[in-house]
Amino acid sequence: MNTKFIVNDYALIWNLLFQASPVESLSKVKEKLWETYKNEYNQTYKDKMAIMKDYKNFIPNDDTIYNVVLENKYYDKVKKQAEKYRLEVMKLWDKNKKETNYLLDKVVRMNIPEYTFFVVNKELGVIDHPVKGSMVLGKPIDSRNPLLMLYEIAMNIVMNNIKVYEEKDKDFKKAIVELAVLNEYATKLNNRSCYLSGGPNLLSLKRWIYPYWLMYLGIPKEEFQNYMMRDKISFDIEKYAYEKELKKMNLEEFIDFCIRNKRYIIRENKS
Repeated sequence: MNTKFIVNDYALIWNLLFQASPVESLSKVKEKLWETYKNEYNQTYKDKMAIMKDYKNFIPNDDTIYNVVLENKYYDKVKKQAEKYRLEVMKLWDKNKKETNYLLDKVVRMNIPEYTFFVVNKELGVIDHPVKGSMVLGKPIDSRNPLLMLYEIAMNIVMNNIKVYEEKDKDFKKAIVELAVLNEYATKLNNRSCYLSGGPNLLSLKRWIYPYWLMYLGIPKEEFQNYMMRDKISFDIEKYAYEKELKKMNLEEFIDFCIRNKRYIIRENKS
């Protein structure tokens, strides 16, 4: 997947204006803008999707607010912080590119579009995915576990590039995306099993799916025992017919398979 990490004035200003204010000085700037340019401020809110979809050609209908912010001395400081943060995120992404490519190419197996990451001030505490191919990044990288940032980015990318399912099937989608990202991808990144990680409400469902997940990954049946020991997930191997076609599917097709066959996959007496 090709990526761009950019600091774009319009995207940065929009998020400064409409995300929660991390510092009092920003709150004061916003309050003053609101008091002076209330109508223009409201109109600027509508620009979000246009910026995300085509930032290169974006021209605001009214650039009053943008110009005022650009001329404010506070903005220079914020933009420098965003540029510094951009380098931090790029370094983390590039360092783990091999594992991320494995996730997308070997596990997800779908055509993911080129992504533009709009880097904003990390103090805003936001990761936003308004449209496919665009994501706003503005959240601190955890110094104790920087990989959490990659998990959140990857979860957003995969979830938003898979179709929307009916309410009754949403747990299957979420569980399988977790298997891909929070479990398989995380295992590759950490060089140890992370298969017990993720939402506790989905753990039982993921355990039921797990035998078919191994088939999806193309793990030979004779190696199942090794994986069960590694991941601390057990099942009776002999009770599962090996579905050879699963390893030819992409992640969305695998979700469809599991939903179609959920009456057989969910076995209440499973250990």
